[in-house]
Amino acid sequence: MIIRFFKRLILLAILFAVAFCASYYLSGGTLYFDQPTAQRINRFVFFQREVDKALNKDHYVSIDQIPESMQQAVVAVEDNRFYTHYGFDPEGIGRATLVNLQYGEVKEGASTITQQLVKNLFLSQEQTYGRKVEELLLALDMEIHYSKDEILEMYLNTIYFGSGFYGIQEATQGYFNKPVEKLALPEAAMLAGIPNAPSVYSPYVDFKLAKKRQFIVLDAMVRAGYLRESIAEDAKIKTLHFAKDQ
Repeated sequence: MIIRFFKRLILLAILFAVAFCASYYLSGGTLYFDQPTAQRINRFVFFQREVDKALNKDHYVSIDQIPESMQQAVVAVEDNRFYTHYGFDPEGIGRATLVNLQYGEVKEGASTITQQLVKNLFLSQEQTYGRKVEELLLALDMEIHYSKDEILEMYLNTIYFGSGFYGIQEATQGYFNKPVEKLALPEAAMLAGIPNAPSVYSPYVDFKLAKKRQFIVLDAMVRAGYLRESIAEDAKIKTLHFAKDQ
């Protein structure tokens, strides 16, 4: 009972702090909704320009080119509440906060896909409370300015897939020697498992670990309701043909 009470207390404190900071940050010191329309439009244009500058468009693909199975695999294993939260996951933050308070430092993260995107675009990889707050605020900003599909599209085009491959197009070509539109479910599940630890889960580094991670992704897709278990089990035994072996 006591632990549950403190979890709720911490969660409420986090929500209040984030909401207060977000309203202040997004308004430049006044309530966001009190800003004149022109000011909000100018701020949107500025934010969009900064995002565009940070994106590498050399191998960029639109969300329509990325198979649904790839999108679902990433959401299932990285952020299964992606379509219902507003850039941060209060439940995950509460859990990570308890762990970090126990150790007196940032030991566990609770980053959503949106948070990972803004970190990749704008922030350093340091694990400090100050950087985490900045990450939360930027994630809220991202959710205000972009749709979920746009955020997922940018995320898939910027994350590191190991073995020198950045973005889903490079990874698909580098691992399977095919365009992203041609990704099959077993291949998508393997790719989706890599970003959690690219130097470990790249099939070019350790195929057995990559295969185990693929199983985890497929099981997550079943739990999320994206796949029937029979389809996931069939995908697990499909032979994968890698570019380096062709």
